[in-house]
Amino acid sequence: MQEIHITSKEEGQRLYKILEKYLSQAPSSFLYKMLRKKNIKLNGKKADGKEKVQENDVITLFLSDETIEKFQKKEEMLTPSTQSLADLNRNIIFEDEDIILFNKPAGILSQKAAKEDISLNEQMISYCLERGYVTKEELKIRKPSVANRLDRNTTGLIAAGISIKGLTFLSELFRNRNLEKYYFTIVKGEMKQGMSLKGYLSKDCAINQVKVHKTKEKDTDVYIETGYEPIKRNQGYTLLKVKLVTGKPHQIRAHLAYAGYPILGDEKYGNHKENLYWKKEMGLRYQLLHSGILIFPKLSGQWEKYSGKRFEAPKPEQFLMIEQKIFGKDG
Repeated sequence: MQEIHITSKEEGQRLYKILEKYLSQAPSSFLYKMLRKKNIKLNGKKADGKEKVQENDVITLFLSDETIEKFQKKEEMLTPSTQSLADLNRNIIFEDEDIILFNKPAGILSQKAAKEDISLNEQMISYCLERGYVTKEELKIRKPSVANRLDRNTTGLIAAGISIKGLTFLSELFRNRNLEKYYFTIVKGEMKQGMSLKGYLSKDCAINQVKVHKTKEKDTDVYIETGYEPIKRNQGYTLLKVKLVTGKPHQIRAHLAYAGYPILGDEKYGNHKENLYWKKEMGLRYQLLHSGILIFPKLSGQWEKYSGKRFEAPKPEQFLMIEQKIFGKDG
């Protein structure tokens, strides 16, 4: 027999989801059978798995240690280097017991794409272990996780949930588009006035590339909307502040290229000649796209402490150097 004690950081999950994590190798038929036979109980009572657990709840597994061990995943978590954790610590914009905001550097995945990857998500879990936000035992039923993603070479703000309620809160805000998200980028071409671009996006999964269309061509095409505001113009370039209305993969990069304003350094959607020049001139090897501002909506209740909060992530040094070279020190 084993017991799982629920804390405030795990509450809000459905019982079945916790069992799925704790006995991750068990088939769903086994979990439901154990619930039906009352070999798994919630607070000493029969449960069907749909219950949302609360703080101080106790899940009792009337199973042998051998059975539990059999159905628990034997996986060693890849450990980030001391240097990467130190870099992560320097890039924290905000943290409390529920959420954490990072300024992601270029070259790091938000979440792992392959088993051997160590992404920002893995770094963040290790950081939470060091800080005592989660224990190794708690990782069996709750893992801190990022709530939004950026492309590997896009820099800037990423939000993560430490507690389940924090992750759910952030995920709902992103899903319902209640967070204001602003990016900064430098493009080829002088944009003289702001614009709002609307269209449809299709994706070629084989080459991980998207295309923008003026009208919907296929049922799989998704609607996109992006707002652009020129901040500085000079020498045939524009520094843009971008408002992301919808948030689809590669949306800003593809939308700007479609409009005739390719992002500097963007090898997939940008201008090859321009990219070669900036690579030679300034060593630029990734797209100059930075998620710089995140603004929370008006909130009440348990999340009132974040109401209207504005968070900013400083631009990378290379972005600032190229910005100065094009637009001058005083812009």
